[in-house]
Amino acid sequence: MGDATAEEKPQQPVKRRRGAARGRILNAAARRFYADGVAATGIDTITAEAGVAKMSLYNNFDSKADLVCAYLQARHEEWLDLYRRRLAEAQGPAAGVLAVFDAYADHADFAYEHGFRGCGLLNAAAELPTGHEGRTVVRRHKEQVEGLLAAHLRELLPGRDEQARSVAEHLAFLLEGAIVRAGLEGDGTRMRHARDLAASLLDAL
Repeated sequence: MGDATAEEKPQQPVKRRRGAARGRILNAAARRFYADGVAATGIDTITAEAGVAKMSLYNNFDSKADLVCAYLQARHEEWLDLYRRRLAEAQGPAAGVLAVFDAYADHADFAYEHGFRGCGLLNAAAELPTGHEGRTVVRRHKEQVEGLLAAHLRELLPGRDEQARSVAEHLAFLLEGAIVRAGLEGDGTRMRHARDLAASLLDAL
């Protein structure tokens, strides 16, 4: 019993250190990928910013491609958290639709190193080759966003599922266009304009 305990004790700090290193690496990668692009950001740059050895990166991620996918998934989860916070304050299905727009505006308002550059997921996908797993992560995010819009709209338009799907697609396109313009202009103003347009459309349904 004493020998087993002695063997187990050293393993716990190692686990905690690896967990902390993974978080530092992922945070550093998120900053550099968004500010400088995926292709322009090398492993050495990420490990230097994270303050870890290169071996630590490969202890936590199989490859740069694996790190890119983890970054994209983390950004998706970050957006979902913003959406859930907005949804908690929403009253009714129309407000649920607008919570999606508010979450995008909140993401645009983050204090990015070089200002807002548009959707980090789409920016990364544009650099990735066809077939890269990261593109699948991005596609699923966009599909989920449109699915959330459709779910709120089905509640708003009971028995009119086809119209709900059509309006959800329309609003998804509005979101994408607004975020591209917001990225070009460097702030979230276009996202707030898009929200106002969405609110007007919902009022007309």
